[in-house]
Amino acid sequence: MNTSLPTRTLAGRAVSAIGLGCMNLNHAYGEPPAADYAVRLLERACELGVTHFDTASLYGFGKNEALLARILPAWRSRIFLASKCGMTGIDGKRVIDGRPETLKHTVVESLQRLGTDHIDLYYLHRWDKQVPIEESMGALADMVHTGQIGAIGLSEVSATTLRKAHAVHPVAAVQSEYSLWARNAEVAVLEACRELGVAYVAFSPVGRGFLAQPLGGPDSYVKGDIRQHMPRFMAEHWDRNAVLYARYAALAAEAGCTPAQLALVWLLEQAPHVLPIPGTSSIEHLEEDIAAANLKVDPALLAAAGEMMHDRHVGGARYAAQMLSEVDTEFVPD
Repeated sequence: MNTSLPTRTLAGRAVSAIGLGCMNLNHAYGEPPAADYAVRLLERACELGVTHFDTASLYGFGKNEALLARILPAWRSRIFLASKCGMTGIDGKRVIDGRPETLKHTVVESLQRLGTDHIDLYYLHRWDKQVPIEESMGALADMVHTGQIGAIGLSEVSATTLRKAHAVHPVAAVQSEYSLWARNAEVAVLEACRELGVAYVAFSPVGRGFLAQPLGGPDSYVKGDIRQHMPRFMAEHWDRNAVLYARYAALAAEAGCTPAQLALVWLLEQAPHVLPIPGTSSIEHLEEDIAAANLKVDPALLAAAGEMMHDRHVGGARYAAQMLSEVDTEFVPD
C-alpha cells in the first residue's frame, strides 16, 4: 500500500495534496460505472493514500453519498469527508435553496445516507441569491455548534461574498472550478482565500476531461452528460479547442508526463493553499491522477502550459448562460 502522498492543509487537517471528487461515479457524465466497480475505485483511492473525498447531496440525488457509505466503516478514521448542501435534487430536478431550514434538513439526510455522525467539511453548494449569504452561513454555523459538521465551505462564490460569509463564521474552504483553461479564480477569490487563510479546492482540474485525453467530439457524449450543454464542448468551438489540445498534449509529452498529470502539477504549483480534486470513473485514470502528486515538471514547461491553455485562447464560456447566472464567481476579463 502506497500512502506516501504529500499533504496540504484543509480545515486545520493535513489531507492528501490531491483528493478525489466523487461526482463522476453517479452524476453528470452519462452512464455511471457499476456500483461494485465504483466501490473498488474508492477503495483503491484509499490504498493510494488519498484522504480527501468530496461528495454532495446533489450527486445522483443522494446516491453518491450512499455509495461512499459502503467504504466508510473501514476507512472513516483516515478519510476527510466533504459534502454539500444548498443544491439538491427534487422530483428529478436540480433545485437551489439556501434557506436555513432547508440546509438543516439536508444535513440530516446526508448524515443518514453517509452512515456517519459528522461531516468534516460542509459546503454551501451554490449561494441562493434569494437568501442573504449571512442567513445561510448562520445555519451552517449552527451545524458546527451541534457537531454535525466540522467546518464550513462555499462553492462558486466571489471574493466579496466570501468576505461577507467569513464575517459571520470562519470559512475553511472555497470550492470552485480552477484549471489551466478556467482561470476566473485568479481574478480575486484565490488571493482573498490566501489573505483569510481559506483553502481553495479546485474542482474540474483537468477541464472536465478535456485536458486529460482526446475526447470524441460534440457527438460522442451519452445522454445525461452535462458537457452536451457546455459551450467549450459544442461544435462551434470544438475545432479551435481541439487544435489547442493537440499542442498541449505535445507539451505534456515533452514534460514526460500525461496531459492530465501536467494539468494537476500546474495547479499544485500555483499556490500552497490550492487542493485539486479530480474525478474519474476509471481506476486506471485514478492511479494516473494521484501519481501527479509526486511529479516534478520543469517550471518553464509549466509556464508554457499556463500561457497556452489560458481562457483567452479557449473557445466558449465555461458554462452556458443559465448556469453562469447561478454562480457568483468573477469573470476573466476579455
